[in-house]
Amino acid sequence: MPDSIPDPTQEKMHRPIRSFVRREGRLTKGQQRALTDLWEKFGINNEPSLLDLKKIFGRYEPKVLEIGFGNGASLVQMAATHIDHDYLGIEVHRPGVGALLLMVEEQNLSNVRVICDDAVEVLKHRLEDASLDRVQLFFPDPWHKKRHHKRRIVQPDFVSLIAQKLKPGGLFHLATDWEDYAFHMVEIMDSSLGFTNTASDGDFVARPDFRPLTKFEQRGQRLGHGVWDLIYQKK
Repeated sequence: MPDSIPDPTQEKMHRPIRSFVRREGRLTKGQQRALTDLWEKFGINNEPSLLDLKKIFGRYEPKVLEIGFGNGASLVQMAATHIDHDYLGIEVHRPGVGALLLMVEEQNLSNVRVICDDAVEVLKHRLEDASLDRVQLFFPDPWHKKRHHKRRIVQPDFVSLIAQKLKPGGLFHLATDWEDYAFHMVEIMDSSLGFTNTASDGDFVARPDFRPLTKFEQRGQRLGHGVWDLIYQKK
């Protein structure tokens, strides 16, 4: 299967600005084996058709989408802890996909599926409107240089797309360790007519128990780095 996953980062003429760049690295033997052996069970191929998430997971439990799950550690931990939720992860880098598949196999999880593609394209063309209970975007690339801010994934059009795919009352949970990006997120989210900030005091919320601390985040905390969580509810 791994060779059949198209490279979503391949440059094409007239392609819109992307929030990611290719920095895939080499697959380990374990990741390659996972992509080969486990994709048929847990992977969703890139096809021009709408996904029936209830059919894919075989049940009607709440559906959670995580965009850019990295190596998948926190996503797998959430899925293992909350077996009454179904988790769909999207990641463009195949080593991360392979790493997640290995952990899903190790923990014998049945409530995780994965797509290796550009999340914006998946949202636009593969997911039905009002099909998600929660969308998670944790630690996206901050593109900290001002000339690169246009590459930040949190932009008005993206937020509108998220609102379209969430059920009424659904949640959009964002987190970043870059303060400037945190306030950029607040500005964009507050300007959206489709969402209400759930924070009771100020713009940010305390990290909810269901979002695990990553090793990167724990290291940052020891160094005194901040982390900002935002949770917005679809009106």
